[in-house]
Amino acid sequence: MAEVISISVSIAAFVLSGVTAWLTLFRRGTVRMTQPSVIFFGHDGSTHRPDTTDDKKVYLRTLLYATSKSGRMVENMFVRVYRAETSQTFSFWAYGERSSLAPGSGLFVPEDGVTYNHHFVLPADGTTFHFLAGEYTVEVFASLVARPGINTLKLFSTQLIVSQQHAEQLTKPNMGILFTWLPDVRRYHPVLLPRFPSQERW
Repeated sequence: MAEVISISVSIAAFVLSGVTAWLTLFRRGTVRMTQPSVIFFGHDGSTHRPDTTDDKKVYLRTLLYATSKSGRMVENMFVRVYRAETSQTFSFWAYGERSSLAPGSGLFVPEDGVTYNHHFVLPADGTTFHFLAGEYTVEVFASLVARPGINTLKLFSTQLIVSQQHAEQLTKPNMGILFTWLPDVRRYHPVLLPRFPSQERW
């Protein structure tokens, strides 16, 4: 009987070790993101993209985290915006603080996550875009390193409303809409801003 118990304990320990090794060493997991605290529609108003003819941008602040102990490497990110039958990809990605933005050429995401400001502007191919009045769907995508078979991973999707009044103001340089997440009612509240918001505003 004692021998049976000993063998059972050994098998259980071996299985537990295997599961632990899989969770910590072999399981690749994926990347996820939290609800962005703010989303911004407007003009870039900076000089980090002098090759861009249209300075429209989408900005958000969020936490990215990995579902594996070893973390994951994000190769690139982009935002796609839909309104009615129109869609536009904001494909140039930069992240960091406003005073030290860097083009997103890779970002390691650990299990406990990283919080950054993420800026997405139009590609430098002459593309133009206008934030017209209506309901928008905003989707955030990421490309993960060594993720065979799948090019992109959708991290987040939400709906935002741009009123006619706000759309008219967005035609002016340096104007924008800051959508602030209200967790108690689970919706975004839009506020028109005369310039791009500094982080000290929230």
